[in-house]
Amino acid sequence: MNEAAFEDDLDVCGMTGTYYHNVDEKGRINFPAKLREQLGTTFWVARGTSDKFLSVYSVEGWKDVMRQIKDLKGPQGERMRRWICSGATEVTPDKQGRIVIPQALRTYAGLEKDVVVAGAGRKAEIWDYNLWKQSEDAFDPADSGMLEDLCL
Repeated sequence: MNEAAFEDDLDVCGMTGTYYHNVDEKGRINFPAKLREQLGTTFWVARGTSDKFLSVYSVEGWKDVMRQIKDLKGPQGERMRRWICSGATEVTPDKQGRIVIPQALRTYAGLEKDVVVAGAGRKAEIWDYNLWKQSEDAFDPADSGMLEDLCL
């Protein structure tokens, strides 16, 4: 599949699913095969921006992030670029499909043992299981006011 067709498929279908894994003593998690297929042979892991989780982007998705932040102005823009870039790393799964999450990112997201890898459209997310559960329990789609607009 050519890259343009892949990106079109990702735009339409997105990354989906919820997967439960563990962090091993070396800071590795087994990353779901379905998501690895969508992300490619290497991909980017960065701090989440709305909660304490990690965002996972394809190379093209990461380039989109970089394009969005490159023109941020002033000291706040510089701080935001630094915060995003210093908290990101490129990863390549090993033969068993595991990726190493650096200690600083594990600490940021509170990843100690049980984790959730969740599809989130154009990216995936890695959550501490307990934080994931709290976030899911606190969210009622009916209260968001968005369901009516979606025609599901």
